[in-house]
Amino acid sequence: MRSTEQAPPDARPRSRLHSSVASALEDQIISGALPIGERLPSESEIARDFGVSTRSVREAMQILETKGLVRRRHGERTIVVRDDVAEFLGTLAVTVRQRFASDSEYLLQLMVVRRMIETEVVGLLTAKAQPVNAEVEAALEAMRVARDKEDFAGFTQADAAFHLALVHSTGNAILSVFYDNLYGLITEVIRVTSRVPSKSLAAAYAEHADIFEMIRNRDEAGAKTLMRAQIDNSAAYLRVAIENANAKEK
Repeated sequence: MRSTEQAPPDARPRSRLHSSVASALEDQIISGALPIGERLPSESEIARDFGVSTRSVREAMQILETKGLVRRRHGERTIVVRDDVAEFLGTLAVTVRQRFASDSEYLLQLMVVRRMIETEVVGLLTAKAQPVNAEVEAALEAMRVARDKEDFAGFTQADAAFHLALVHSTGNAILSVFYDNLYGLITEVIRVTSRVPSKSLAAAYAEHADIFEMIRNRDEAGAKTLMRAQIDNSAAYLRVAIENANAKEK
């Protein structure tokens, strides 16, 4: 007669053990079952609940901490910090900024990321019942006012705000947090590219107004084409600015 006794928990592959614990806890955090600020049970309690060793629990906590879902401090129980994703992305943005300082080509890579994000944003917006929110309209109006006053600084700030507002209009919280943390960098790029070549503020405003109208009219293909072209042109202008700056240094 075969024994019905189960093998000790750690007799199973450890990789599966800690991964299964991490996945189960991650699901609870993402769903809100484990709310932000909640302190998790002790490692021994979690180990008992999942039928694993405390070593497997520690390895699972390392995975969750790397993902920014929990925070561990010596002598304290692990705490859920899912909203620290904003802090994590802020650190990421600083790292990216530091790379810009040492490698100007990194700026051009940012433009590729912008094109990927904002082209898809247009697709999301044209599929919504209410494609744009008041934030988008306010940014476009600020661009119009700056155009009429020939306020270059104000225009570039409103330009960046327009693109940020489009992202916010999607209602996607994760996407908004990510873009928010790149916003300062994108504003700087817009400021640089707006000066190369000397395109009039009127022409720049018209481009954004056309994108706005196509999104509002749910013309996905047309809006994506215009958005892609605008960012590609900005990338070309940025390359010229970088080349000019490098030439001055020689």
